[in-house]
Order: sequence, then C-alpha cells, then structure tokens
Amino acid sequence: MTLTNLFANFSGFCLKNKTHLVVWSCFIIYEVFITGFINGGFGQPGIYVISYISAITVFYTYAFLLKVALSIKKITVRFLAVVLVIVFGLIFNIVIVAVLRYFFAMISLIVVRDPTTINKNFILTNVWRGLYFIGFGTGYFYIKKFAENREVVEELRRKSLLDQIERHSLENSLIQSQNNYLRSQINPHFLFNTLNFIYNDARKKAPVAADAIMNLSEMMRYALKRSEALEVVPITEEIEQIEHLIELHKLRTKNAVNLDFLVEGNLMGVRFPPLVLLTLVENLFKHGNILHPTQPALISLKRQQNILEIKICNVIGPTQQNNDRSHKVGVTNTKTRLENIYKGNCTFNCYINEVKNTYTTEISVDLNFTPKK
Repeated sequence: MTLTNLFANFSGFCLKNKTHLVVWSCFIIYEVFITGFINGGFGQPGIYVISYISAITVFYTYAFLLKVALSIKKITVRFLAVVLVIVFGLIFNIVIVAVLRYFFAMISLIVVRDPTTINKNFILTNVWRGLYFIGFGTGYFYIKKFAENREVVEELRRKSLLDQIERHSLENSLIQSQNNYLRSQINPHFLFNTLNFIYNDARKKAPVAADAIMNLSEMMRYALKRSEALEVVPITEEIEQIEHLIELHKLRTKNAVNLDFLVEGNLMGVRFPPLVLLTLVENLFKHGNILHPTQPALISLKRQQNILEIKICNVIGPTQQNNDRSHKVGVTNTKTRLENIYKGNCTFNCYINEVKNTYTTEISVDLNFTPKK
C-alpha cells in the first residue's frame, strides 16, 4: 500500500470519526491541564500516553461488550453478564496499564524503578480510573442507543407519512373512479333512451330498421350489464343474445345468412362466462363466409350428461385466409380466459379443414366443476 493510500485511508477514518476525535482531544487537553495545575506540574509524557491508550481501549471495549450483554433476553443472565463485563473492564484496564508501563519503561519513555511491580496503590488507582471510564462508556452506550432509537422512530414516522400520502392518493383515485363510473352510467342511459325513441318512431315507417335497432339495443344493454369481472352467468342469457345477433345479420343481408343454430339437451341451470359465445359468434360473422349457398355455418350447443359441447364452424372468409391478427388475438384471449376460470376442466380447440375450407372452434366443459359466480 502506497503512502498516498495510507493518507487517504487515514483522512477517511478521521472524517468518519471526527466527533470522537474532537471530544477525546478536548477531554485529554482538559484533564492534562487540570491535573497539571492541581499537582503543580506535569508528569512524564509516557504516563499520559499509557493513561489515555488504556482509557480509550477500555471505553470502547466496555461499550461493545455492554451492548452484547444487554441484548440477552433472560433478565437474570443479562444482569450477571453486565456484572461480568464491568469486572472484565476493570481487570482489562489494570492489565493494559501494566503491560504498557513495562513496555514504555523498556524503551525509556517513562522512568519507573520497578515496572513489573503491581502493588495495592497501583491496583486501587487503576480500578478507580477504570470505573471512571466505564461510567463514560455506559453513558456513551445509552446516548448512542438513544440516537439509534430516534433514527428508527424518525424512519417509522417517515414511512407512516408516506403511507398516509399513498392512502390519501388511493382514496382520491377511488373517488375519481366512482365519479367516472357514475358518468359512464349516464351515457348508456342516454343512448338506450335515444334508441328507444328511434325504435318507436321507426316502428311504423320502417319496421325492418326498427327490429334492427331493438336487437342492437338489447345486445348493448347485455354487454354493458355483464362485465367480464363476473365470471359466469346463465348460458340461456348468452343464447338469447346470439339470437339477437343472428337476427341483426339477417336483417343486414336481407335474410341471406346461411346458418344453422342448434341447441340440444337441457341447458337450464348451466352457467358460462359472459360474452365468450357472443364474441365467437361475432367473429364468425366478421371473418367467416356466412353467405355460402351450399355450406351453412354452424353454431351448436349440446349437453350430454355433465359435458357441455360447443361447436362453431364456418366456411373460411377473406380475413381468415389472410390470417387476420386481431382474430388470432381474440381467440387467444378467449382461450386464456376459459383456462383461468375452469382450471383444466375445459378444452378449447381451433382448426382448419383444408378439404372443406372451413374454420372450426370447439369447446368442451366439464359441468361437474363449479366456477365462481
């Protein structure tokens, strides 16, 4: 390690611990001059070095061990540990002073007649000195603990404030969403009232247009009422909307739609995700060839015991031939939705018959499984 690195590390240490350095410097200067004035003179430099090396060592060692002892949960063991730490601190101080006195005497930093002598006066002096700095270490420990606890409290307050701000923001967002929802309810009511007015006005003059308006109104009302958040509804409601959609396309094509709509078995009580069938049938009209004179499109719902089988088949139209991207996304989303609701109790398949030039969607549902209502 170069001299520059050593200097940089030392500078970093000083900056990090500048408060400790300032406090210890002030204390040492104060104590040296006070004892010097009281005694009428100053002692050997080595004595001061020994005194403050031992004091600083005992101070930080004791503070660390006290923290460990007070972390013990059992009260009796914790009390015994604290007593042992205090005793250790006193003995540790005596040992450090004795070792340093001997070492400094060997290198002539202090003059002691017999540096290895440890008498009663030496022990009492260093016990008192040790208690002195053990008291400082205790105060330092609790001041540091208070500062750490204060930081924790401030952090908790800060988090509490942030939580309150976030909660207030969520409440405002909820109020805004509720207001938006109420406004969204106004628009459909206005639309349905307008469609009802147009229907009543057109019923006498253009009955075909009036029927189209009525079918469209019923389908829109159903779509708005049946949110996808509601997992299943009576399948008879879906069948009713499919009939409205078929009637609309018959009116649009002047009854040229070539389609078979078959419902077999008892479907009363059967529940199914809303808008799934309606979406698939709408895709049939949008992407399929429903005007083919010899190959009718097919919408089939059949219940056999506890199995519901759904089949939708049509002659491939231009958009299906071109592999329409929006059609594929819609089919993928429908498949994912069924998998999420039925948890493996449903199959969904789409395939093309190149010989007949048809596109078929098949769904099979195990009615023994009961999805959420």
